[in-house]
Amino acid sequence: ENRVGNLIIHCEKESNLSIHGILMNFGKKDNRCREIKFSGGRQVEISDRIYVAGHTGMVGSSIVRHLQKNGYYNLLLRTHRELDLTDQQETRSFFERERPDYVFIAAAKVGGIQANSTFPADFLYVNLMINANIIHAAHEVGVKKLLALGSSCIYPKFADQPLREEAFLDGKPEPTNEGYAIGKISALELVKFFHRQYGDPFISCMPTNIYGENDNFDLQGSHVIPAMIRKFHTAKMEGADSVTLWGTGSPKREFLYVDDLADACVFLMDHYDEEGHINVGSGEEVSMKELAEEIASVVDFHGELIYDTEKPDGALRRLVDSTRIHELGWQHKVTLREGVERSYRYFLNSCVD
Repeated sequence: ENRVGNLIIHCEKESNLSIHGILMNFGKKDNRCREIKFSGGRQVEISDRIYVAGHTGMVGSSIVRHLQKNGYYNLLLRTHRELDLTDQQETRSFFERERPDYVFIAAAKVGGIQANSTFPADFLYVNLMINANIIHAAHEVGVKKLLALGSSCIYPKFADQPLREEAFLDGKPEPTNEGYAIGKISALELVKFFHRQYGDPFISCMPTNIYGENDNFDLQGSHVIPAMIRKFHTAKMEGADSVTLWGTGSPKREFLYVDDLADACVFLMDHYDEEGHINVGSGEEVSMKELAEEIASVVDFHGELIYDTEKPDGALRRLVDSTRIHELGWQHKVTLREGVERSYRYFLNSCVD
């Protein structure tokens, strides 16, 4: 056993590799070390059966990439066509047959303001059923650990900033996504109560605004970063002199690249065991004006940015308090500039004819 601070590296036999050499070689077939973990945490072993629900989505696909990059090969992946998670019997049969050791719930029905406002029953029903069926089935078969994901948009609309975990359920959510919010709230509460009543090793996290590879770049349903990327790219290709954006540009938001969220999810599997959720964010704010200028620079659009102040700004500030996960030892790695560059490359490679 080699130890550096609270990092423990277990080897099958005595190793003369340096700590750096062990870390660089970990996961290779000829490596002498079988697992890496942090002291005090539950290690996810390379051979464990890991089910990532929603592996085709932005967050789920990033978790899969992260796991595969780190040598995890026994992944259980099913598309919606192969497994309907809103069907309780299908979900339970899958769990009984496959017996996963670890579960990441990244499956969700998501959409923009218009979709959420038009179909609130669908957003509530689908998200409620997905999470209820998975959590109950995981309890029935006795998985080693489960992680459910919430979203910072389900915090109360008028909660104090930055958003601390204690603000959860201390008021009503934003009315425009109330159906989605109640579905996700129910998921986090189910995790908490299964943890409390049965001692199940179920945990949950609350990510801030996520963006990155596999994002939705459709202007009708996308979030702010992919929407701006498409807007500026289209303006550049059409030779436009300007791009008009909603509001004053003064509101501030926090963003986290999706690969950092995937890293945090895997980190929490080893380091977090409390019944209540934990926030995951960068801890860094940027104004909408600064964000627009950064994206315009990455896209290489040199026209004028016009702000339509007749349009609403939304909340002036939206930031999660990530003190607790930072104290556990996790920090984000991807800067906003790097994340936007990666997102634009993905957009060019996957979304442009």
